[in-house]
This record gives sequence, C-alpha cells and structure tokens, in this order.
Amino acid sequence: MKVLVCTEPGNLSYTTKEIPQLQPGHTLLKIKRIGICGTDLHAFDGTQPYFTYPRILGHELAAEIVASEGSNDFKAGNQVTVIPYLNCGKCLACRSGKTNCCSAIQVLGVHTNGGMAEYIQVPTRLLLHSQGLSLDELALVEPLAIGAHGVRRADVKKGEYVLVIGAGPIGLGAMEFARIAGGKVIALDINPQRLAFCKDRLKVDHTINALTDDVTARLQEITGGDMPTVVIDATGNQKAINNAFQYMAHGARFVLIGLQKGEISFSHPEFHKREATLMSSRNATREDFDLVMSAMKNKLVDPANYITHRVSFDDVATEFKSWLDPANGVIKCMVSIN
Repeated sequence: MKVLVCTEPGNLSYTTKEIPQLQPGHTLLKIKRIGICGTDLHAFDGTQPYFTYPRILGHELAAEIVASEGSNDFKAGNQVTVIPYLNCGKCLACRSGKTNCCSAIQVLGVHTNGGMAEYIQVPTRLLLHSQGLSLDELALVEPLAIGAHGVRRADVKKGEYVLVIGAGPIGLGAMEFARIAGGKVIALDINPQRLAFCKDRLKVDHTINALTDDVTARLQEITGGDMPTVVIDATGNQKAINNAFQYMAHGARFVLIGLQKGEISFSHPEFHKREATLMSSRNATREDFDLVMSAMKNKLVDPANYITHRVSFDDVATEFKSWLDPANGVIKCMVSIN
C-alpha cells in the first residue's frame, strides 16, 4: 500500500508498506477521507509537542471496513469514523471514564502512525458507524469533537458570553457548540478573512480583530462591562494564551484547547481576585463524538461550512506546505483516496 511519511520537519515523502495483517480485536480499514488538522501542520513545521519523526500523519478519518475481528456490529463494506485515541483502559484516567487523557495515550498520527495511507488497522472498539453521514462528514467528526469537549469542560450556560480565541477549525467547532449550548459567542482572531467567515458562515454575532481593535474595550462594550464568563483558547499561541487572562470576568472559566511548547505566565493577584478557573481540554470522549454526530444529523452543524480545500492523496506532499500560509485561506483541507 502507498503511505505518506513525515520524515522530518518540512519533509513529506511517499513510500510503500505491507497492508496490515488483521489482528485479534482489530479492524482493517480502507481510508477514504483524511482531514488535515492543525496538529498535522504543526508536525510538518516542527512545533508539535509530544511528537517524534518519522511519522505517518492523519487522525481525522473516514473509512470503509475491509475486514473486522472482535465484534459482530461491524461488517465489510460499512462506512465508519475512528476515535483516534488509543487508551490503555487501566490507568486512573481510563478507570474514571477520562479515556481522552489516558496516562499512556497514543494518538494516531501523533504518537503512533496514522491514516495518511491506503489502509490502516485499528482496535474495533474505537469505531463508530456512519449513521447515514457522508464520508466528508465522518472525517470532520473528530475535529468538531475537540471543540465540543472544550465547551463541555467549560460547562457553558445559556446566555453566557463565550470568548473563543482562534478561528481555525478547532476554534470554529468550539464556537458552534458554545452556540448550541446557548452561549453568546465572541470570536477573536488576527485574520480578517477568518473573522468574516465566522460572521458570514457560522453567524457568530460578535467578532474582534486582535491586531486592529482594542480587545478589552470591545469586550467591555459587548458584555456591558462584565467581560466574558467563559474564555476558550484554540490558538495554541503562547502570547494569545497569556494575554487572555485579562479578558476573564470575575468568576470566569478559562479553557485551553490549544497547545504550545512554552510556559503559561499570568499575574497571580489578578487571577486570584477573580476566583477564576483554569482548565486544559485534551482530545475528546465517545460522548463528544456522539454529540457531534447527533448535531450533524439534526442539522445543527453544517460540515460543508468547513471544507475550503480538496486534494487527492497523490498530491498531498506537493500541496501541504501551502496550507500553512494564511493568505491561502485554508479552514479545512480534505484529502480523498479512491
């Protein structure tokens, strides 16, 4: 089978490998769609934590079953998506139902080889039936689940102002599910095209450009002086994260979905006087995947909004670098394998 390997930062190369031999409790999948994630882009440019090279990227997957072992629920020809988090099932987090932050987690395409290949073998327990969703929709479930999990961590209440920083695919998903939860969403980014996308395509009521607007003044204006009670970072940018502590209302919750390599720095007195809550949000759980699929089926989320670029598997290595350039307006690139 043909695979695409990130051999080192800045380099992708095609090679061939044997098709995996089906193991007990596993399913062999023929990959049909692969969504390109910020994690993939960061791996390519060498800024992704928890990453080693060489690595086959790809964890936003839609596939067709070739053969399955370990369950009568999955048959050859079924279309599925994959929960790409290989958890141990034994650690405290797993025993507590927090499989998304297993102490020994292996994420496809990050810690172990992913789906940028014609075939992949995964544990059958990590499959989800298509439930009538299209291949494009199935490949978008995982990134939307990341945003949905962050919103669930924040416990967004109806009528709350929710500031989402970063209008990339993960941030857009967080905006969608904050809206579904009843929050009044404010989008903050430095890219005017992405902010326009938020307003025009996702119907976000309030947008702020961090480069041209007085962010604090705009937040005070929008919230009537209260400031947001939920702040969600989806940038993974150290400066953006550190700046965001000043945007919280008293009693607010700050959820970090974005991930960066450096240290967080903030004023303890300013944080303390707010009795603020700081949380990280890692990956997603099956509950989040189910929520996203239900939202898609009920037309609460339109996955077609997200796909701005399409490419065939054979052209990924050539096109990949261009997706890092903000001028190209990439929200989500979808890779197709016939």
